[in-house]
Amino acid sequence: MIPQHIGIILDGNRRFAKELMKRPWAGHKMGLEKARDVLLWSCERGIKYVTAYVLSLENLQTRPKKELDLILKYFGEEMDAITNTGHVVHKYGVKVRFIGRIHILPDWLQEKMKNVEKTTANYKNHTLNIAIAYGGQQEIVDAVKKIIEKSLDGTIKISQFDETVLRKHLYTNGQPAPDMIIRTGGEKRLSNFLPFQSVYSELFFTDTKWPAFSKKEFENALKEFSDRHRRFGA
Repeated sequence: MIPQHIGIILDGNRRFAKELMKRPWAGHKMGLEKARDVLLWSCERGIKYVTAYVLSLENLQTRPKKELDLILKYFGEEMDAITNTGHVVHKYGVKVRFIGRIHILPDWLQEKMKNVEKTTANYKNHTLNIAIAYGGQQEIVDAVKKIIEKSLDGTIKISQFDETVLRKHLYTNGQPAPDMIIRTGGEKRLSNFLPFQSVYSELFFTDTKWPAFSKKEFENALKEFSDRHRRFGA
């Protein structure tokens, strides 16, 4: 049994770089390269949706300026690679979407992201959600604000407000909830990642740091998912 949607928390880039006696941003660059590999493996296995937690709202506030500037620089270079080269998203027909409070990112990066979404807009085989400037609690707040606005203009009645209405106003509207969430790097928590969508997700934690995450370990995660009996709250 293959999950239809997997979420991935890409953790451990900085610590991996430290182990190699490199600067933290070297780990982030290697992490982006690994993300290409994992997207490729996911497409090969027929996984329809992948949501990658790349940069949290907290990261934007707490990372040292030089490190953050380089993270955004490398991310922008990856956007250029998608737009201008034979990237894996084109080989497998992957629609790329960005979820989070994108408006707080630098204008030059927002423009690159818009170009990527435009370039991949007609792809239908797979979908990649890139969670950047993302926070799950903030996603719920943004959804509730939209619902309140619609209730004030009469589009939605408060009596109609339920889980289905909230789900339709989340960043992932129209997509199934993640069947499985993989977190690398040794931490065993979700860190504000898809809190509403992940309530029935199967969780897979590994001590392996993200740049070292291997295809074998990816396959082991899928095997473990297949072996689990999903109870959905029971």
